[in-house]
Amino acid sequence: MNRYPSPVVQYSVHKQRFVAIIVLICLTLMMLAANASKASAAVDTSGLSLEADSAILMDAETGQVLYQNNADEALPPASMTKMMTEYLVYKAITEGKLSWDQVITVQENAALQIGSRVFLAEGDKHTVEELYKAMAIGSANDATVQLAETVGGSEEAFAKLMNDTAKELGMNDSHFINSTGLDRADMPEKYQPTSIEGETVMSAKDSATLARHIILTYPDFLDIAKIQSFKFRPTDKDPVVNWDWMLESNKNVTNFKKFAYPGVDGLKTGHTSKAGNCFTGTALQNGTRLIAVVMGVPGDTNDGQRFLETAKLFDYGFNNFEKKTLVEAKSTIVDHETLKVKKGAHKSVPVVTATDISALLPKGKTVEVTVNEVTPVADPLPAPIKQGDKVGTATYSYTDPATQEIVNATVDLIASEDVKKAGWFKLLMRAIGDFFSGLFNGIVDLF
Repeated sequence: MNRYPSPVVQYSVHKQRFVAIIVLICLTLMMLAANASKASAAVDTSGLSLEADSAILMDAETGQVLYQNNADEALPPASMTKMMTEYLVYKAITEGKLSWDQVITVQENAALQIGSRVFLAEGDKHTVEELYKAMAIGSANDATVQLAETVGGSEEAFAKLMNDTAKELGMNDSHFINSTGLDRADMPEKYQPTSIEGETVMSAKDSATLARHIILTYPDFLDIAKIQSFKFRPTDKDPVVNWDWMLESNKNVTNFKKFAYPGVDGLKTGHTSKAGNCFTGTALQNGTRLIAVVMGVPGDTNDGQRFLETAKLFDYGFNNFEKKTLVEAKSTIVDHETLKVKKGAHKSVPVVTATDISALLPKGKTVEVTVNEVTPVADPLPAPIKQGDKVGTATYSYTDPATQEIVNATVDLIASEDVKKAGWFKLLMRAIGDFFSGLFNGIVDLF
């Protein structure tokens, strides 16, 4: 009797196994596709249907992201690049390196710029304020370059400063080659950078991060950004009109009133053939300031579609979220009501939170906040300690119901009462007491 199966039987068995494997693979792929479809459908439940390559909505106070789509992709930002130039020039002014009334002589690089400009000629003289307004309101490339050269010595050196600053601010998906956002090919050939490669790119998230930093660092920055128009030269026939048609102040302007949005007071538009239409906007309503960014919006520069897309983001934020206090100021922390003190009249000091922790939550939603970590500035804290002194930090964690991400929020801890330094006699008696207490415990441990 043949103990081995015939070749025909072997072939049949192998064929069955092969078919079974193919069926299993197909089922697995179908399940993965179904899960991928579900995951894809879960990415955007806002119903915004934005016409943009990239977008983000952020709370200016906390940096909390309320909505994002492709927000980390580095894309051409066009003139939104000028926000970094505006920031660095503004910083130079606040630090006393420049003054608003300082007169600047226009150089060749500025005079050779193309695109949006105020037609500066080499040798023209204008104040820093005049050039700054032309940059911030009219997005003038020539004024922007001249200010960049004044601060950095050359536009290329200024671009390096822009990149260094981007790293400091945590803008990890940004790269600058000039102060304007123009493509390399559109720069005067003589002034194209040789030590910086590539093109200028910036992600929507980085743009929002930069805008937030500007607003928080220099609150009066928006005083210029919200100016509707101004005459660059007294003899100019027409004024320089703000490219931000979304300004609330445009609600009575015939050409712009359909784009005007309550609370909008900035910030910067951008357009090139590669970038499409871009906008970083900010609006303040009922004490809440939001920052919205859209990039790569299709259409013509003059159709205003980027502002309509931005309005969708603002509507979503203001209509669906509300600010809630998650931790009250002067709250105690369970199991950490006090922190240890050395050489004090008391061995510990009661502590409370210095400020509250708040967040924008979907209306009707609540979150459970837990203490993740308590870190004293020293352990134990040295006496004396005054009421209100910072003595440590507390980190709270919660799950953001909008993004399902874990959010960590850190708040300072302060002493809620004074702790004087103990006198020498009290310290001596305490040391003696600690000695005998330790000795007694050591003896007990022997048994």
